[in-house]
Amino acid sequence: MATDDAAVALVDVRDEPLSVDESLAAVRHPRCGGVALFVGVVRDHDHGDGVTALDYSAHPQAVATMREVCAEVLAGSEALRVAAVHRTGSLAVGDLAVVVAAAAPHRGQAFDACRQLIDTLKARTPIWKHQHLDDGSHEWVGLP
Repeated sequence: MATDDAAVALVDVRDEPLSVDESLAAVRHPRCGGVALFVGVVRDHDHGDGVTALDYSAHPQAVATMREVCAEVLAGSEALRVAAVHRTGSLAVGDLAVVVAAAAPHRGQAFDACRQLIDTLKARTPIWKHQHLDDGSHEWVGLP
């Protein structure tokens, strides 16, 4: 379980490009020998359809939800630092959509916390994706 040293190092939702380096720097800690990162990138397809671009929209409570999830991951893991940043606005194929990081004393603990973090954020954070498809149609993903 996390110690008094544990901290949610960075949580944000932004309409500007994301930085992997920022998240990495946020979670670094002298007691942590393992840092795991997950970077979600806009891909050119989804379920067999071509994707040309997308727009992310976030509920005003998205950052608060992300902070709660980060705190839960810290409390239930060996991680000492976690970070999560999600993009909003218009994104092109290849743009970074989300960056999460977890630092722990050992690599396995960091991998476990990072996976738990991204999976729980994806399930609970009110952020929605509007995909523009190559046939001219569009679809919303993640709406309740």
